[in-house]
Amino acid sequence: MAYVIIGNAAAAISAVESIRKIDTKKPIILISDEPYHTYSRPLISYYLGDKVTEDTMRYRGENFYKKHNVTTYFGKKVVEIICDKKQVRLEDDTFISYDKLLIATGSKPFVPPMKGLTGKENIHTFLKLEDAVELKQKVKKDMRVVIVGAGLIGLKAAEGLHKLCDDITVVELADSVLSTILDRKAADIVQKHITQEGIKFIFNTTISEIEGETKVEKLTLQDGRVIPCDLLVVAIGVRPNVDIAQTAGIDVNRGIVVDDSMQTNIADIYAAGDVTESLDVASDTRRVLALWPNAYRQGEVAGCSMAGGDAIFDSAFAMNAIGFFGLPMITAGLVNVDETQAEQYEVQLVYDEEEKWIKKFIIKQNQLKGFILISKVDRAGIYTSLIKEGIDIRQLDRALTSDAFGLIAFSKELRAEKMLKGGRI
Repeated sequence: MAYVIIGNAAAAISAVESIRKIDTKKPIILISDEPYHTYSRPLISYYLGDKVTEDTMRYRGENFYKKHNVTTYFGKKVVEIICDKKQVRLEDDTFISYDKLLIATGSKPFVPPMKGLTGKENIHTFLKLEDAVELKQKVKKDMRVVIVGAGLIGLKAAEGLHKLCDDITVVELADSVLSTILDRKAADIVQKHITQEGIKFIFNTTISEIEGETKVEKLTLQDGRVIPCDLLVVAIGVRPNVDIAQTAGIDVNRGIVVDDSMQTNIADIYAAGDVTESLDVASDTRRVLALWPNAYRQGEVAGCSMAGGDAIFDSAFAMNAIGFFGLPMITAGLVNVDETQAEQYEVQLVYDEEEKWIKKFIIKQNQLKGFILISKVDRAGIYTSLIKEGIDIRQLDRALTSDAFGLIAFSKELRAEKMLKGGRI
């Protein structure tokens, strides 16, 4: 019997390390449908732009699996979990028994139905290394590339393809870029910056029909416009990869339902990473938080729990630290307030559109619930700690928006308390 882990990204790797801190003997079997050594998925756009190679994308060293006594099955897909027999079945009908099982299958691209979608060889998604490898092989300098989706995935695809081709258009159903993590003012700053790099945008519409025989040749949009296209990237978003969990009878809502030890409703089966849903402490709702740091921490907790340790995951909230064409940004927690609830919140905002920076903080009952930082992203660690710790900001002696904000804003007593408790402030 062994620990069996399905997946090979942040949650899976963290779980391996966590297990081995407690149990150095029992075998670990890791199964991944990708043929690669573990790599950092956020770097695939940099692979397109020749800023990293497959080797430098590696998330852990060459000897990671050997060092941790892990048997790997790369390029193998798990198609069934047989709970009563404590086995998983691979697509080649290999059966592997487990003592404890971790589902860390991550996300899969969301591709909505579009007329003419199937049977075209120049339609791609952008989530895994193999997607970036295929795009790099196919894209040519004079191609007209269309990307559907102006979220994180779509804009990183645009940035990565920028050096490989001269004509990139992003089509977005919403009225701004990054509509789920930025407010309109911040989105306008980011859009202006990206547009200056030559990327074109079409908002408030999406594709209604993909035209061409074996290849995409043109796209008809919902607003009636027709645009030429030599290569199409569908980057609308992702969904938790929950298929094998659902068929096994594991509780699934938006993602796999777990408790704070990452245990599912089935004994000895755990889940971690983008495939799960978590309690968002900023909004006090359960939701999927498909973020690399959350996945790592969830994997750490899951591995500890599987090996008999005691750990909990109870401080999740949405956070994105990212940049586009040299413009850095960090967003966390709530970034927009519903008009019907506006009176419950305080918003602190300072910005300069010409200088391309913004600081926005959303506060409820004297606690920080979210923020947006563009360009001026220092001290973000302090702000995220305020959200996690639920610290009453009335204890601070200067405004969150102040350029002089920092540790000095906390009382001597509060700084000492956090240091003694091992806090991160």
